Amino acid sequence: MNRVYNFNAGPAALPEEVLQKAANSLVNYNGLGLSVMEMSHRSHDFETILEDAQNRLRDLAQIPENYRILFLQGGGCQQFAAVPMNLMSTGKAAYVISGTWSKKAAQEAKMYGEVYTLASGEDQNFSCLPSCEGLAVPEDASYIYLCQNETIHGIEYRTLPVFDSAAPLVVDASSCFLSEPMEVAKCGLMYAGAQKNVGPAGVVIVIIREDLIREDVWPGTPTVMRYSIQAKNNSLYNTPPCWSIYMCGLVFEWIQQNGGLKGMQARNEAKAQMLYDFLDKSSLFKPKAKPGSRSIMNVTFSCGSPELDAEFVALTQERGFVGIKGHRSVGGMRASTYNAVPLEAVEALVSLMQEFENNR
Repeated sequence: MNRVYNFNAGPAALPEEVLQKAANSLVNYNGLGLSVMEMSHRSHDFETILEDAQNRLRDLAQIPENYRILFLQGGGCQQFAAVPMNLMSTGKAAYVISGTWSKKAAQEAKMYGEVYTLASGEDQNFSCLPSCEGLAVPEDASYIYLCQNETIHGIEYRTLPVFDSAAPLVVDASSCFLSEPMEVAKCGLMYAGAQKNVGPAGVVIVIIREDLIREDVWPGTPTVMRYSIQAKNNSLYNTPPCWSIYMCGLVFEWIQQNGGLKGMQARNEAKAQMLYDFLDKSSLFKPKAKPGSRSIMNVTFSCGSPELDAEFVALTQERGFVGIKGHRSVGGMRASTYNAVPLEAVEALVSLMQEFENNR
């Protein structure tokens, strides 16, 4: 079977080896005569799957022992609400607005308290990261919120900023999760939707420091959205997304077998560099993100007119590429070069871009 060049932003490419392994056990997992999708989440077999995924993730990301790993539902957007519900103890929080997703998170948080905007890149159309250096964080802020990688705009904090504040840092790491060595210890809480780098849609991973798992949450917080309840029940308070968790575990294993996070970083930097090198030299294609802010996961670019952009997107579809069209809110093009996207796919894309440019 011929597989397309998959540059989707999410749900995104999964390693072919993982898909093959999952396919082989889809109907009959480990000789049990049933699928992971059919087994009880209370069974010993699923508890083993869950524990394996947690242990592999802790090892990969070097997660300290005083952090809990939760596999939850609702995606990243539900965490926009869950974070303030669980952590906004003073009724106030500080947000860095670096793009669409952090802006949406801040808007959601305003339903539960006051939101301070520490910095914003909106005046630059989110083409570069707002500087966090020397920011004065209000003393009554319960936490500081940051989206590490803005998928739509293609910008990324490659290193998490350090704030002169006792408030814990909350990081949405969805689009760069496990793409390179992580800085979990800098955070009070880190979360990521799995459908970018680590698995199929359906599960969001929350890594939270134990001192932030509290009972004194916003009074209207649904039981299922309380970190304390999910932590006490080891993510099994309600029926979890069993198949998605199993798939995440397989991807964690694949990453371990392919050089760990340093191996992923080397692969991902090579892919991104190839694209940015072409874009910076091209007379037709132009990168949207400014140097110093560019994501190695989501490369955004344009031909300069909606008509040319649409023509190129149509050509990619004809040639077996998917996911090149940019987000509907900003237009243009985007190539999401997540862990499972092979270098050969990027080489093919650059070759097609050069062909398109030569024919103008």
